[in-house]
Amino acid sequence: MIRLENELLQAEISLHGAELRSLVRKDKGTSYLWYADPKFWGRTSPVLFPFVGSVKDKVYRVGETVYPMGQHGFARDRDFTLISQSSSCAWFALESDEESLKVYPCRFRLEIGYQLYGGSVRVMWRVTNTDDKTIHFSIGAHPAFMCPPVEGGDQTACCVTCYDKDGVSPQTIKSHMLGTKGLVIDEWRELSLKNGCLPITEDLFARDALVLENSQVQQVGLTDEKGNEYIRLKFDAPLVGIWSPPGKKAPFVCIEPWYGRCDAESFQGELKDREWGNTLECGGVFDVSYEIITG
Repeated sequence: MIRLENELLQAEISLHGAELRSLVRKDKGTSYLWYADPKFWGRTSPVLFPFVGSVKDKVYRVGETVYPMGQHGFARDRDFTLISQSSSCAWFALESDEESLKVYPCRFRLEIGYQLYGGSVRVMWRVTNTDDKTIHFSIGAHPAFMCPPVEGGDQTACCVTCYDKDGVSPQTIKSHMLGTKGLVIDEWRELSLKNGCLPITEDLFARDALVLENSQVQQVGLTDEKGNEYIRLKFDAPLVGIWSPPGKKAPFVCIEPWYGRCDAESFQGELKDREWGNTLECGGVFDVSYEIITG
């Protein structure tokens, strides 16, 4: 584990997947991140690359060649190299190799950084095209936050808070629905918010994750049983997933800014045609970030 610290926060990042594994507010003693109990979900905050979500039939095409690909790509299961570290900031890198080229025929360098400042963490992603051709990819976050923040509480007394980039709350949000194969279907679900809050009911995630597209919201948080917001994510990503394992009463909720998405059940194209995918020319750099704000 790589440990970072400032006046308010302590964080731990694993070299495996460059995954943020712990985030603690020192002045309050609050631990925000799910602790990866496999009884519910054995991960904490994986980075999804070079795919977000599932590909149709667990394969995808580049030209006439078919490649296998599991859900959310492979970066979360690879060991990264620590390339720089200070007391409150660290950067990690993963580069394409013979193993990755067997399932993803693109040469790349993926850098992931974490910067603590005050009570916030900036999570930074930098993808560089090191190939001699254009590459196509997706990237996303999957952090799981304790909900409620204290074990033993009632999750249904909490809510998800949603705002646009200016902090204005919508009256409704529209989620693309997922089918039984983890692919989006031609069905939408409209959800009503009250003062920016979406109640966490027992059936909120009965149809898997909420998938909010088209930058409907760019700030998402969680409130405790008293209505106090204790975590908020700010992002420029055009999509965000919100998820907790359905039917398990798992004590966490994931807030997932995405630059990419799973395939649709009706998808017939190849890698370059995937909805919400990203394109990099030779030598190009894709540089984005999001913030985790503790309260």
